[in-house]
Amino acid sequence: MELDLNVLRPQERASLQLRLLYEQEGFRKYHMGRFEEYGLYQENRRFLSSEQVITFTDLDGRLLALKPDVTLSIAKNAQVGPGGCGRYYYQENVYRPSQESHTFREISQMGLECIGAVDDAAAAQVVSLALRSLALTGRDFVLEISHMGFVTGLFDAVGAQEAVRPRLLTCIRDKNVHELRKAAEAAGLSRQGTDALCRLGTLAGPWQEVLAAAEVLALNAAMGAALEELRGLCRALEELRGLCRALEDQGQTDHWKLDFSLVNDMEYYNGLVLQGYLAGAPRAVLRGGQYDPLAEQFRPGARAIGFALYLDELDRLSDAAAEPAGPVMLNVALPKGRLGDKVYDLLAGVGYGCPENYADTRKLVVENRKAGIRYFLVKPSDVAIYVEHGAADIGIVGKDILAESGADVYELLDTGLGRCRMCVAGPKDFTEDQSRALRVATKFGNIAKRYYAAQGRDIDIIQLNGSIELAPILGLSDVIVDIVETGTTLRENDLKVLTEFMPISARFIANRASYQFKHQEIEALLGRLKEVTEA
Repeated sequence: MELDLNVLRPQERASLQLRLLYEQEGFRKYHMGRFEEYGLYQENRRFLSSEQVITFTDLDGRLLALKPDVTLSIAKNAQVGPGGCGRYYYQENVYRPSQESHTFREISQMGLECIGAVDDAAAAQVVSLALRSLALTGRDFVLEISHMGFVTGLFDAVGAQEAVRPRLLTCIRDKNVHELRKAAEAAGLSRQGTDALCRLGTLAGPWQEVLAAAEVLALNAAMGAALEELRGLCRALEELRGLCRALEDQGQTDHWKLDFSLVNDMEYYNGLVLQGYLAGAPRAVLRGGQYDPLAEQFRPGARAIGFALYLDELDRLSDAAAEPAGPVMLNVALPKGRLGDKVYDLLAGVGYGCPENYADTRKLVVENRKAGIRYFLVKPSDVAIYVEHGAADIGIVGKDILAESGADVYELLDTGLGRCRMCVAGPKDFTEDQSRALRVATKFGNIAKRYYAAQGRDIDIIQLNGSIELAPILGLSDVIVDIVETGTTLRENDLKVLTEFMPISARFIANRASYQFKHQEIEALLGRLKEVTEA
């Protein structure tokens, strides 16, 4: 009797196919226990995605942890002889904190690692296997490839200090050019250096075109070496295309691209960086890259490269609603209320209006199929959530809501609508008592925590949802953190702005996966908006 793989769930089917693929390519299965000595993670916490780890004391008194990572265990325990290259694959569950649920969740991963004497051929094999792994799912996919050496080389060339690099990296990763420019200027970078950083976001697409454009930007030997490595990799992938039926059938060159705005932690990744998307999944399902600094912790001079495929996302795909047949539609999360009216007028003014006026109907979804646009009317505080989770492709949201939610989205444009500022305000005669924790009333708890943490100030958050100004009047708090537009309410209640620390306006955001598969449509809309907002 033949085994019918179609009766299996996507995660089960993929794991069987991937195991066969990896073993055929010479990778050996690596298995680790559910628990690991906590000391391993404590000593190498800078290589973890989060320092939060579930720990417990074993019966013999040892402090153990539920594994938050597999790569660290392989890097430590891999049996690799001098001059050899260890090839391992794994299927394991890891336990990491979830920003969404504010608890730990179990994540099913399948991936592979090359550790030791990793040469260009081994790196090309790993990237090729990342492509083939995505192709085996049977869905449309995109693999982004970048190189941290090019980005860190550019930081060196423009004189970016170590302290500001994490902020610059975040802006680059989010394709947030408007705030990248502000951050670079605030860091004292020259106009030429700032322009060079802002050009990273434009270096995305087919490898020949991107490398040609990047050559002009290569200002030092590190950047040149990164481009040469990428060129060799891309040529190797082209040669491997004809050797792999799965990629040939899928049209390999249409499914991978270079994108220098793909950046990651500089302490972990030092070379190639990979990120893979599947159509229908709201976030990346594959992540990886070159992590020599971790490998060298256990084997001086060793190199390492690998990736992980998140199997949980494959099962979610089977439950996801399919896009209706017909022309590509951009799904827009439109905030209800005054800001939503301004946003709709702006979009309608550049050709994305609807025949049916959403203000005259109780419908929550209105569309214009001819313009390729569909609007979802949602609460303003929910816009970023709809976009992050892929229910909407794009949205317009206030920077306050975006910063408070921490949504993992691209921030593509500052529309300039709804300008105001986030402030600390208090009584006119307020004098801060440094001998105790500052009591702060706000509905923006995360923003307030980050602001005061940067100053090293101890605070007590008092979470409120309305009439924030009343808190210091009644002695409930010392100060408030809130949005200020005109300041009239503050003045009428004998309060004043003590500090302004964040400009607020409506931002155009996009789901990271939607940006890959609806790139042309999103960029067309974005281009029209820029013509109006930057005029």
